Amino acid sequence: MLPKRLRAHFQDDGGIGELLTIAFPMFVSQAADTMMMFADRLFLARLGKEYMAAAMSGGMTCFMLLTFFLGVIGYTNALVAQYLGSGRRERCGAAAGQGLLFAAVGYPLVLLAAPAGMWLLRSAGHDPRQFVLETAYFGILVRFSFLSLLRSALGSFFSGIGRTRVIMAASITAMIVNVLCNYLLIFGKFGFPALGIRGAAYGTVIGAVVGVVILAAAYFSAKNRREFRTWRRLRPNLDIAGRLLRFGLPSGTEFFLNMTAFNLFVQMMYSYGRDVAAAVTITFNWDMVAFIPIIGIGVGTTSLVGRYMGACRPLTAERAAYSGLKTALGYTLAVLVLFVAVPGLLVGVFTPHGPGLDYSAVAPQAVFMVRMASLYLISDALMLVFGGALRGAGDTRWVMAASVACHWLITVSTWTQIKVLRHRPETVWCVFVGLVTAMGLVFCLRFRGGKWKSLRVIEEVPSASVPVSGVAPTLHDFPETEV
Repeated sequence: MLPKRLRAHFQDDGGIGELLTIAFPMFVSQAADTMMMFADRLFLARLGKEYMAAAMSGGMTCFMLLTFFLGVIGYTNALVAQYLGSGRRERCGAAAGQGLLFAAVGYPLVLLAAPAGMWLLRSAGHDPRQFVLETAYFGILVRFSFLSLLRSALGSFFSGIGRTRVIMAASITAMIVNVLCNYLLIFGKFGFPALGIRGAAYGTVIGAVVGVVILAAAYFSAKNRREFRTWRRLRPNLDIAGRLLRFGLPSGTEFFLNMTAFNLFVQMMYSYGRDVAAAVTITFNWDMVAFIPIIGIGVGTTSLVGRYMGACRPLTAERAAYSGLKTALGYTLAVLVLFVAVPGLLVGVFTPHGPGLDYSAVAPQAVFMVRMASLYLISDALMLVFGGALRGAGDTRWVMAASVACHWLITVSTWTQIKVLRHRPETVWCVFVGLVTAMGLVFCLRFRGGKWKSLRVIEEVPSASVPVSGVAPTLHDFPETEV
């Protein structure tokens, strides 16, 4: 038997053990997504540095167009979790249904916005060869962007009810299919045509199809149709749709504005030329290894905080947030050691030698950027975990305002340094690292302020509180008993 203190950390409500039940499959899912992008750029680096940079630029611009809708849809996670916590399982299916309907509405609007993405790439001042490659990659991903919207809606349902192993299975399968298809279609192996960067895009699409099919099959399974009425609830519900928009619009707006700011930062860094573009791409490839898996822990924190806030247990919700932080920091510190100790080895993975490949000017810049990036890794963990907790509690407007302000400060600062002050890329990167580090501290202070504990997202339950399991309450389930 574990000592009492360890049991509190791992076995009690809101402890690390409960968080890992939800967050670990999400962590693995996000890690699988990281591997898909990592493999794309690793294969493309064998064709040339402009291919690797083009995949990041084109893919990020497509993702930017999706972010508003993904942000709104993603708040389905918190809604589903709060309804589960309040014991109203039939409303979990209704909330997920609104997310799916919003995905259907969002896809045509993304297509209408595609010319704006092309304009951004055209006006960024990139190398002409890179521009041709990134627009080809962007065009294919935009046409099939409905897959990302559907995946977000379906995945938010499963993360909200805590059955994240379904998401993990879908993500791992999609990753395997994606990496295999990329290898076959980029290089033209085993009789397949050598499509280069278009092969990378089509491999991503094929993997996404497989992932969505797995999630949809699980969502409409007999068990979920019976327990959550997932098929019958696939129709408009004005009450729940209104709540999704009320709390999801700040998340969607935040996501879009943040991604736009970050995309502009990357495009401006790319304007230094192909060598700097390749160095930035390599750095962010490794940054994904630290950042994106922690998103899974943030999603798990959102779900668990939302569930306990729905059950009127804010102190347990707070405990869950700190459990998420401890988990995220454990992983982040391991990656930080790699960034500091062996940056040259990490950069070498993306700087192959061969005919027509010259990375001699890229590697030193990339090593410097990777080592500097280690300074903001802990700040990323603070921002993702505490941001996820605040969203789960319904503090989405503050999260939007603070996050957007920080991201656009970075963008304005970068524009000033590059276009007005003519700073070197190393100087711009150091300022970027400092500002990102400050973002995590801002989120930490807001969470510790505790205002989020008094917020309500869903309608009041007639009884004083309903436990997370949905059975009759006991004294343990009332906030007054929590110490």
